[in-house]
Amino acid sequence: MDLRTEIRDFLSSRRARIAPEQAGLTAYGRNRRVKGLRREEVALLAGVSVDYYVRMERGSLAGASDGVLEALASALQLDEAERDHLFHLARQSGAPSNPRRHKPAAVTVRSTLLQVLDAISDAPAWICNGRYDVLAMNQLARALFSPVLADPRRPANTARFVYLAPEAAKDFFVDYDRIASDVAAKLRMEAGRNPHDEKLIALVGELSTCSDLFRQRWASQDVRLHRSGRKRVHHPVVGQLELDVESLELPDEPNLLLNVYTAAAGTPTADGLALLASWAATQQMPATELQTPDG
Repeated sequence: MDLRTEIRDFLSSRRARIAPEQAGLTAYGRNRRVKGLRREEVALLAGVSVDYYVRMERGSLAGASDGVLEALASALQLDEAERDHLFHLARQSGAPSNPRRHKPAAVTVRSTLLQVLDAISDAPAWICNGRYDVLAMNQLARALFSPVLADPRRPANTARFVYLAPEAAKDFFVDYDRIASDVAAKLRMEAGRNPHDEKLIALVGELSTCSDLFRQRWASQDVRLHRSGRKRVHHPVVGQLELDVESLELPDEPNLLLNVYTAAAGTPTADGLALLASWAATQQMPATELQTPDG
């Protein structure tokens, strides 16, 4: 993943989606050669020289102040995730040249976090990293995500499930197209934070090689934050569940996320989770990798 190319493609794709009228500008002439805003129009909106903006869009954000980046984010009408991604790219642009790829050091999921997972008995809960590796799950999450865990590789990875087992993923995720877009966008967000992560580079390469859909979604340059929301799944045993999802960053583990799935009491989904818990108690659930989440 070449950083200059990442910056160029991200900025040009955001510029291309904004019509002059959307930015409060008058579009002179009918034969505009570019889709969206021209570079000079972005420079005008951001309050920088055309030469400076052209240099930034060619892949050089090194030295750009926070004020300039904020102005650029405003000019390009970036949402919160896109703004964060811009700042991540800028920080990486200012890093030493020719950085080495790094293999994340092996860590463990702390025993207290495993206790937290086990204490959440009425809701599926699991811990992942920014690459979508499944690092630890409680019993109910292992039951819920049994289709994802069918792949014998450990740690299991939900991005691989979505893109490399598309038929199973379409059966499981009711809103498969949205899930696929979100997964690619969140992986790109992670790539902005950690562009030299060897395992992330390998994962993106594997998905790009094996999935036409991933290549299309990756090329969109879209980014997403891990946030709360609703996820609809069709479990092979208990049927459709509409789950409220909370993705929580762990203060002492900044690269990990705790995901908890709940349903309001008295709803069909709450009944479905209770049935799932009863079923799980009678099953030998697939193991998840608990000890080496980044190893």
